[in-house]
Amino acid sequence: MTTLVKICGLSTAETVDAAVDAGATHIGLVHFPPSPRHLELDEAAKLRARVPASVKVVLLTANAEPAMIGAAIDRIKPDIVQFHGKETPEWVSLVRHQAKLEVWKAVGLREKATLERARKWDGKVDRLLFDAPAKALPGGNGEAFDWNLLAEHEHSIPWALAGGLTPDNVAKAIRETGAPLVDTSSGVESAPGVKDMDLIRAFCQAALA
Repeated sequence: MTTLVKICGLSTAETVDAAVDAGATHIGLVHFPPSPRHLELDEAAKLRARVPASVKVVLLTANAEPAMIGAAIDRIKPDIVQFHGKETPEWVSLVRHQAKLEVWKAVGLREKATLERARKWDGKVDRLLFDAPAKALPGGNGEAFDWNLLAEHEHSIPWALAGGLTPDNVAKAIRETGAPLVDTSSGVESAPGVKDMDLIRAFCQAALA
């Protein structure tokens, strides 16, 4: 089965077009002011309008107030909302139900026990995104976690792999984990928040080979 590919934190028309042309199945737009990839709603809406229907648009946010989530969904009209903060299963499930959108939740994977605790998201989200544990930012820190933590785990929810993925290691990550979806942000940047079109193309090529 073909691996799904998400390029997250895009902020220019050129990089959105590059991701789409390279075969990305998902693109991520960040609305989280502390992030170097943050977009104001009008900026994000303009980029969203460039994306063909064949590619899913993911709105990424963290610890957002309900009013902000509602405004962002109304303005950007994403296909998916990805939560990267300390949101509760109940709150995320409520957004999923009221907005009638697919929702994802990022989980920082530090130890095997985290996988068992993540079962609290069963029935609440459409996908879990396993990432390196949060630091100053909840994601996009360019650090991988121990992929062996996922070995032989029986996933009860569709999932994705993130954290330190680059054009050089994504094929290995897919082989070792069986990830159905891979997600990169800093791994295709020349500087924090600055996407590199050549790296985007290389990542998609490696992931889809």
